[in-house]
Amino acid sequence: TTGSQIVMDMSQRTVKRMASFCNAITFSNRPVAIYEQVRLKITKKQCCWSGALRLGFTSKDPSRINPDTLPKYACPDLVSQTGFWAKALPEELSNEGNVIAFWVDKKGRVFYRINDSSPMLFFSGVHVSEPLWALIDVYGLTRGVQLLDSEMVPLDCMRPRSFAATHRASIQRNSDDPRLSISLCDLSLQQETHLEEDDEEEERLQPLSSASCHVPQNSQNSQQCSLLPSHLDTDLHFHSVHGIHVTGLDKHTMARLDHRGDERTLVFSSRPMRCSETVFVKVKAGATRPGSLSYGVTSCDPATLRPSDLPSNPESLVDRKEFWAVCRVGVPLHSGDILGFVVNAEGEVMMSHNGLSAGMQLCVDNSRPLWMFYGLHGPITQLRILGSSPHPDLRGPSVPSSPSCTPNTPTVLCSGNSEPNLNTPLNINLNSSLNSNYHSVYSSSTGTTPSSPFSSHPQSPTFPSCSGSWSDECTICYENVVDTVLYACGHMCLCYTCGLKLKKMANACCPICRRTIKDIIKTYRST
Repeated sequence: TTGSQIVMDMSQRTVKRMASFCNAITFSNRPVAIYEQVRLKITKKQCCWSGALRLGFTSKDPSRINPDTLPKYACPDLVSQTGFWAKALPEELSNEGNVIAFWVDKKGRVFYRINDSSPMLFFSGVHVSEPLWALIDVYGLTRGVQLLDSEMVPLDCMRPRSFAATHRASIQRNSDDPRLSISLCDLSLQQETHLEEDDEEEERLQPLSSASCHVPQNSQNSQQCSLLPSHLDTDLHFHSVHGIHVTGLDKHTMARLDHRGDERTLVFSSRPMRCSETVFVKVKAGATRPGSLSYGVTSCDPATLRPSDLPSNPESLVDRKEFWAVCRVGVPLHSGDILGFVVNAEGEVMMSHNGLSAGMQLCVDNSRPLWMFYGLHGPITQLRILGSSPHPDLRGPSVPSSPSCTPNTPTVLCSGNSEPNLNTPLNINLNSSLNSNYHSVYSSSTGTTPSSPFSSHPQSPTFPSCSGSWSDECTICYENVVDTVLYACGHMCLCYTCGLKLKKMANACCPICRRTIKDIIKTYRST
């Protein structure tokens, strides 16, 4: 049973991918034992692709799998199915001539080693109660592999002390940074390593729990405490439905899996947001560069979704039939940063960053239950819900609940393209200066709150009145003058040409408040 691009030699030990970069999944001919090393030699490398060998295990007998039903990719397609576990080998380790050995231990953890190097933890969660076949996807840069004789893991590799030492050093570095608390991932790994080294005392060691090694919801370090209310409720956590490239470390912490390419990393709150309830989350990012976070609210109950329904681009969700409002944090995020989100009674989604209010980010219809959701991008590796406060306690300098009149033009969120595109979902970030001037938004203290289109009064929303006039440019083309009112919300933010094109789109909605567009009305100015 192999992918359509696999060619195998007579000995059934060497395989080669004929063309393309995918459709090259293979399996071992028999189940492998616990601690049995599956050893491979990379015989051919093709440098025109990105990504490399994917390795793992399956509890499904390959002889009972129809080759025509094999997907193109082991990750993420095959691993999203029950009974398959795999992960991509780092590209820098996939050089021609390298010998890779990988195995699973009795705890379901998969380790690998390159040539004679120290073993490294690859991933965990494999069900070892069933027979396991090796899974090998000859992907991307890797063009051919040869299966070598298997060997049992040496005793010195069953206790990978070098791996434990590396992570202890990482934990020590993190503890020196006042912004960071020790992550549950590191603590879990540290605990598991001690268990492996002292198996004879295993029954006396308790597993990691909130009681034995607690990372408090409102952290012990003074900086984090100063950014949070004195009391946080802990009943809000992440929903069990989430993207296929994230996993739950516990009910309050989601971690992104190592995956290249499009990443489906959407996560949801376990319940709808309460009116004026502030949710505080903490991010953990890689040390190389800052990360980014998408966020928003939806009327769609996550329990009705499947992981395959969740796209890699959160902005595409606005085309669904349910109510979705999506935005992205406009400033770079670093490890330890704390964000607060609240939907107030007027339907305004407010955000704070490290205790400083960023003002209103979205205006949404809060007449129905709304779940919070997030998308992890770039180097963001973990997201943790610290807790929620029933009061809108977004600490920091007092700012108005509406956007300042300082920003000139709302920002249209278009993924990867600076040109306006009328065929892509539209999202307006009312705080466009978040992208250009971080401090001007956070220190803003002037401006007039516009009337909400979702208030009980039937009047249309009014624009802020201040010394600086509201921008006359269309928020889609940025060329023509605004001359069109959207019915029924009453927002005036488009030119007539863009309004006509927007109205013809499926599920057309206002770029500002996301209400359905029933009609567009051209306006004329006297002077």
